[in-house]
Amino acid sequence: MSAMSGLDRLRVSRYLGLLGAVVVAAAAYLGGALPGSDLRANIARILAAPAGPWCLAAWVVGTAVMVAAWLLARRAGPLTTRWVLTTVAIWALPLVLAPPLGSRDVYAYACQGAVYAGGLNPYQNGAEVLPCPWLDTMSYVWRDTPAPYGPGYLAIASGAVGVADGRLWVVITLLRLAAVAGVVLTAVYLPRLARACGVDEARATWLGLASPVVGVHLVAGSHNDALMVGLCLAGLYLAVRRRPVASGALLGLALAVKATAGVALPFAVLAVVRPDRSLRRLVAGAAWVALGCAVTYGAIALATGLSFGWLAGLHYSGRTIQWTSLPTAVGMAIGYIGRAFGATHLMHHAVNAARSVGMAVMAVVLVVLWWRARGRDARQTILYAGLALVAATAFAPVFHPWYLLLPLTVLAAAGVQERWPIVVATAVAFLALPDGYSLSRPTQVPGSLAVLIAVIAAAVWCARQYLPRRQPVPVGSPVPDASPTSGAPVEARQPSPGDLKPLDRL
Repeated sequence: MSAMSGLDRLRVSRYLGLLGAVVVAAAAYLGGALPGSDLRANIARILAAPAGPWCLAAWVVGTAVMVAAWLLARRAGPLTTRWVLTTVAIWALPLVLAPPLGSRDVYAYACQGAVYAGGLNPYQNGAEVLPCPWLDTMSYVWRDTPAPYGPGYLAIASGAVGVADGRLWVVITLLRLAAVAGVVLTAVYLPRLARACGVDEARATWLGLASPVVGVHLVAGSHNDALMVGLCLAGLYLAVRRRPVASGALLGLALAVKATAGVALPFAVLAVVRPDRSLRRLVAGAAWVALGCAVTYGAIALATGLSFGWLAGLHYSGRTIQWTSLPTAVGMAIGYIGRAFGATHLMHHAVNAARSVGMAVMAVVLVVLWWRARGRDARQTILYAGLALVAATAFAPVFHPWYLLLPLTVLAAAGVQERWPIVVATAVAFLALPDGYSLSRPTQVPGSLAVLIAVIAAAVWCARQYLPRRQPVPVGSPVPDASPTSGAPVEARQPSPGDLKPLDRL
């Protein structure tokens, strides 16, 4: 491989990734999130199915090959945006044609759209109330919960249901096309945002758009995050171009799809104002961005008859208890430790308490990041926006692989160092099996304990880095006099307890 030229490596990367995508698509046909799939599957039941071993083997091999192709392109030499976008399209094609993959959420979208199309409020009624004609395809845990998505996406899902006239495959196809439209938006605005920030647009597009997580979860999984990501990037780009109303309007559209987009709004305000402008200009910029957002979201709310009722639905997302969420993992670990000492009922309370602390920490971190982003140039503002989205994702009660993509694309546009995003994207690419079964479920105990240890280690490191430390001064050693007029050294006296700071007394 070392004898290959850069052009040869790019060619190998492109067709190696295509091969991986074809194998992953085959895994979707063998045992993806099909309408009649086993809703209570686990690894043992998957392996017991006739095609189960072949499905898992194809999934692992195909995903590994896609990751290898992604990384090979990084080492092939200078990339061009055109090459990256063409390659992403080639890799996505087999996944566009595959059955739903890695999640059953698309069936939940269809059922929530059916509730709204049936004249009921999806923020007050679960899918089982209608009932949804495809209720048996939907995961049990979400059947009685209200929709947690914005009115804009519910309108799209309802429109797909109306066009389908009872044919589930038509609904799934239309919702996938909506997801592909979101990926296309990302392909248009990610390189533009990177260029506006003075970042290599080809490298940014490679990092944010070419990872297997995009093809598997945004395209084959048909997640509504795809639309949110594309609209957010478009809104941030227009903010950097100092078009506040248009920026606010696009972010309002993103917010009408999913709540996470709201994290980007305060940073769009900073981006539309030049770093050297006054507080008055900042307030004016905030007003224009807010106007664009309010008018757009308000128009959607009026047209659909739905407003902010979906915020209550976000509470139900916490029904899934997985160690992939940082605060949830800490609560789970405390619960497992409690069980070892006989506190069998500690788990529920520990998880709820840890999640509450996580939300509080998230709020503080978001405020601090916004405050530090004031007066920065475009690239630094977008970088802080990406870090804020990382915080919102890390401290949320629930994490799924596709949640990574909004912070990843924003950080890519800001020119973040690639090492850790690559590691995380590679890890989460293997997290969900083709039928949507998460590997976090059979690894609850070691996973949560590992996260707790990592949190403790990070806290200790931060304490050592940022807490003030005083160097001890030997008794009787000479120290310079603080007086500027005196040049004679004086002897240091033994400090009394009243002189010591609280940390020094420990």
